[in-house]
Amino acid sequence: MTQAHPPVDFLCDNHVHTSLCHHAMGTMEDYVLAAIAKGLRRLVFLEHMESGIEYFDTTWLSESDFDDFFKEGERLREKYHTVLEIGLGVELGFNPPHRDELIERVQKRTWDQIGISYHYCRHPGFPYHLNLVSRKKWNIEAITQAGCGRLLHQYFDTLIEAVECLPGTFLCHLDAGLRYLPDLRFTQGHIDKIADLLDAVQAKSMGLEINTSGIALRGEPFPAAQFVQMAMDREIPLLASSDAHRPDDVGRYFDRLPDFLRACR
Repeated sequence: MTQAHPPVDFLCDNHVHTSLCHHAMGTMEDYVLAAIAKGLRRLVFLEHMESGIEYFDTTWLSESDFDDFFKEGERLREKYHTVLEIGLGVELGFNPPHRDELIERVQKRTWDQIGISYHYCRHPGFPYHLNLVSRKKWNIEAITQAGCGRLLHQYFDTLIEAVECLPGTFLCHLDAGLRYLPDLRFTQGHIDKIADLLDAVQAKSMGLEINTSGIALRGEPFPAAQFVQMAMDREIPLLASSDAHRPDDVGRYFDRLPDFLRACR
């Protein structure tokens, strides 16, 4: 008899950002109020941590920013504890040469969730790290020049390494690498890498987020249905996430997830 997949909690948004990360809008309290207005029971702030990245924008928090993050988070927990459970987490962006520094930093604090992601990679001939999830023209041109097929292989290989060595609780936006490139296609080789990545997630007893930001971009979440099915086959827990960068986006498209997940079974 086939075992039922663990249920998904659609009243919890496991991944939201705030203006603290320098590329989102709104205060932490703005997101809390949005979650309450939408009838959620739990909200998890998952702010960016990166180490050793050379880039022309700062899209992550400093240690001082995280001090402020925890101080405000505790205030909001006290103020809204009767109507909303608030989680304080981190989206840990992997940078292989700075692995030990990342692990040391993340272990200094107590997190409710640790999401693992990979945004920035080094490529010979470019003065900055390439942002693999950016819509900026400079990044798109550089990624195209470097070769999107090869970079996708690097993206999945690096995520496998990240899952194996970092203390994560779930994997973020599995197939969102290079998402703004037109006509992006995964080869069978890429799909095989995703299978290896999901095996690593399963081995670490981690979860996988269903990130609804993909619906606005391509009509289905990150990851795509075929990869969600692969996760379900491995009985990997799934977490509903909006990846909100504006308060209005908290819980965005969660009403579509039950039908989407039924179609994946």
